[in-house]
Amino acid sequence: MSTQNSAHDPALAAVVRKVTRRLIPILLLMYILAFLDRANLGFAKAAFQADTGLSDAAYALGAGIFFLGYAAFEVPSNLIMRRVGAKIWLARIMVTWGIVSTLMMFATTEWAFYILRVLLGITEAGFFPGVIMFLTYWIPLNYRGRVNGLFYFGAPLAFILGGPMSGLLLDLDGLGGLAGWQLMFVVTGLLTIIVGIWAFFYLDNGPTTAKWLSGGERTVLMSALDSENAAKAEHSPEGAMRSITNPKVLYFACIYFTIQMSVYGITFYLPTQIAEIVGSGVGLKVGLLTAVPWGCALIATFVLSRLADSTGQRRLIAASALGAAGVGIVLSGVLDNPILALAAMSLGAAGFISVQPVFWTLPTSFLVGAAAASGIAFINSIGSLGGFVAPIAKNFAEEQFGPTAGLTMLATIAFGGAVLIFASKWIVPAIRATDGNTTGARQLVNAGK
Repeated sequence: MSTQNSAHDPALAAVVRKVTRRLIPILLLMYILAFLDRANLGFAKAAFQADTGLSDAAYALGAGIFFLGYAAFEVPSNLIMRRVGAKIWLARIMVTWGIVSTLMMFATTEWAFYILRVLLGITEAGFFPGVIMFLTYWIPLNYRGRVNGLFYFGAPLAFILGGPMSGLLLDLDGLGGLAGWQLMFVVTGLLTIIVGIWAFFYLDNGPTTAKWLSGGERTVLMSALDSENAAKAEHSPEGAMRSITNPKVLYFACIYFTIQMSVYGITFYLPTQIAEIVGSGVGLKVGLLTAVPWGCALIATFVLSRLADSTGQRRLIAASALGAAGVGIVLSGVLDNPILALAAMSLGAAGFISVQPVFWTLPTSFLVGAAAASGIAFINSIGSLGGFVAPIAKNFAEEQFGPTAGLTMLATIAFGGAVLIFASKWIVPAIRATDGNTTGARQLVNAGK
């Protein structure tokens, strides 16, 4: 048995760095556009409702209904991607959701809003789990936390870069005869279509078809990945259907549901919250201020994903991050001081963004093949239902129990998710990985801690 861990293999580390430099920039850009597409609705909320006359309840339903179509088509999308390849399928997803996003400029009635939001969810379905699965084709387990973390930069960067851009477009209200919110949807939709076309010509389906890798680099990388997949086969359910009914997969799906409840319960309303704190309308000023929480999220994601890989304490770090998110969420609703309230929102954003790349190292450490395709997609689809439930539940809690009840509810759910993450050490056994130097060599690593 080899005693050298893959994290200390200089040849493999060099290949992983090369793969990361090649893939992460475009995947990151794709994720920025995906997250910006969702966040746009939060920035447009006040102006959109003022122009269309939508009630708060109709807005909440439209915001959440996206996730019904998204969740329904996640598993089929990932299974199709496994069959036809990432380069075709990820490009198709981006181009079609870019078209629907552009058509959001016509969402001037309640039913048009609902229909376009459902279509947007259907066309975007499979993008995120597709990328998570795609990265397992390229990145061994011992490096996956930090690479996932780099991909997750897309969420905070979407707000850091997109917040001011969205605010500026809202301030350009009337340009070309379009409302500011219409300009915002058109610009981001067209950018998504362009990047989707680029992705088709840029991406490779896996290391075996990557001409930018040398023969030696390909051998080193495939040896590590093949050995890891052989080890995962001992723990992975067999086949797509068995994966989505597997107790471990269901357990992680429940955890991801709690994470997404905290994410989207805040994301849709963050610009409005900050506008209330500073006593301003949602525009460039508020767009700049929303960059503060996401800057904190960016730093936390960078630090914690690397700490998780280097220490192996993935469960403890993920649970702590989600618990911190709960603290930030509840404090943001009760603090009157604007600076302290913004700090609380920063803690919440940092926690619920940084937990996710570390979380995804857990299910991807034992799922392989068709089980990985369906299992990853199923976990994400259940999490997406959290995005559907969150704004509606938040709105209901506030109507029934007062203005801070919604955030208190979401914080409680985040705390519950943190407990579930930590308890998974007793649900899922220690995860096995390989060193990448000897095919089939296996050793216990800290991923299961």
